[in-house]
Amino acid sequence: MPVFLYGDTETRYLRERDPLLGAAIDRIGPVCREVIPDLFEALVHAIVGQQIATKAQAAIWARLKERFGILTPDLLLSLEPGALREWGIPLRKEQYIREAAGKIASGELDLQAVERLDDAAFCDELSRLRGVGKWTAEMLLIFCLQRPDVLSRDDLAIQRGLRMLYGRRSFSDREFQRIRRRYSPYGTVASLYLWAVAAGALPELRDPAPPRRKAAAKPPLSQKDRK
Repeated sequence: MPVFLYGDTETRYLRERDPLLGAAIDRIGPVCREVIPDLFEALVHAIVGQQIATKAQAAIWARLKERFGILTPDLLLSLEPGALREWGIPLRKEQYIREAAGKIASGELDLQAVERLDDAAFCDELSRLRGVGKWTAEMLLIFCLQRPDVLSRDDLAIQRGLRMLYGRRSFSDREFQRIRRRYSPYGTVASLYLWAVAAGALPELRDPAPPRRKAAAKPPLSQKDRK
């Protein structure tokens, strides 16, 4: 499986822009996160993973790939409705997947054209799909298209990583946008390290926010992603 590619250019820039993040980069070392180059497969993978643990998503995905190999719109549309429940996919998620597959197969949604859009337009276009919101689209920008400058405000793990890194209880929207500009044009690599921090890569760092609910290492869903 390919991984998100980055190197010294990105990490050197982030070290210069943010000494705290730079120190974390030096201690954590390279971060390997797998990507799915095919946008339709990546979309199905993202929908499968909504509101379930990362390990559960990986298990379901492995079963799907073992059974079907390359997932295509035509292949999934050829299955009987409800067939994906055999592999652990609830009916609602299957409906989202079939609707997306139908729009792609009919030509209503041109994924090749969508891939060429800038980040904001890409998110707007994919968010038209039922069951897909801004957060899902942003994750596809990273884990499919490998766009270099994505730092998701809607991501609880990103927020948690920032709180732990800076020792702050919260960040206003203005403060978050300032951090985003600081990391730009390599916000995605910053995201990889903030996820690692949030997941406990630097054990001495604690989340200073009052405990409400545990922030998972896997980012949350936006409201539209939950529909």
